[in-house]
Amino acid sequence: VQLVESGGGLVQAGGSLRLSCAAFGVTFTGYAMGWFRQAPGKEREFVAAISRNSGVISYADSVKGRFTISRDNAKNTVYLQMSSLKPEDGAGYYCAAARAVVRTTSRYDYWGQGTQVTVSS
Repeated sequence: VQLVESGGGLVQAGGSLRLSCAAFGVTFTGYAMGWFRQAPGKEREFVAAISRNSGVISYADSVKGRFTISRDNAKNTVYLQMSSLKPEDGAGYYCAAARAVVRTTSRYDYWGQGTQVTVSS
């Protein structure tokens, strides 16, 4: 199983980025997908998650209204559209696969290697 994130980069505050996570070697429709982030010296934190059929979506309060998670099951890919970015959004962003829409890292079975997002003020 491999999860491969892409789309990270450097953006000014107020800007937007779209992250992608492609899944390989897994039955994509069998998993809910989540995005987490981790800044240097901080714990990995939940950002957003989406159920297998996109019927259930959950966001961290810190990103609600600014970030949108979506998935394309035909492409085995989950996305995170990030808008109105703030310097505090800068972190490594990781996608992960779980059996349900959950916010706890320990409930996720598979993880990607991450993509870096830097937001300049």
